[in-house]
Amino acid sequence: MKVESYLMFEGRCEEALDFYRSALGAKVGTLMRYKDNPEPAAGQGCADGSGPGPTPEMVMHAEFTLGETTLMASDGMGSGKASFQGISLALSPASEAEAQRLFNALADGGQVQMPLAKTFFSQAFGMVADRFGVPWMVVAPE
Repeated sequence: MKVESYLMFEGRCEEALDFYRSALGAKVGTLMRYKDNPEPAAGQGCADGSGPGPTPEMVMHAEFTLGETTLMASDGMGSGKASFQGISLALSPASEAEAQRLFNALADGGQVQMPLAKTFFSQAFGMVADRFGVPWMVVAPE
């Protein structure tokens, strides 16, 4: 069994995927839009834009990799507000220099919660919420 994270971006999924490609070197594999749904009758407005939910061009499901990890993403459940609480995604770069590069990329347009610094357990540790509100920890090994 595997546990994988599924991120809901409430209408900003494609923007988030582009950001993660640029900032973290993410590689997008699967990308399915609501208009590609083979069962459009599964929910009103799911593929035709007739309901209050997603538009046909929005991302219904995407899979992308960061290093050896697969993450999944979508434009969300239509609540209108993304909220990531009680969880962080952790990056484990091989060096302090790589930690600094990744941290700075995530902080661009985001909010630094704990600046990147040496700790007793890491040569470089920091916490940041990216521009989409996703919380990240960057932890370079000691």
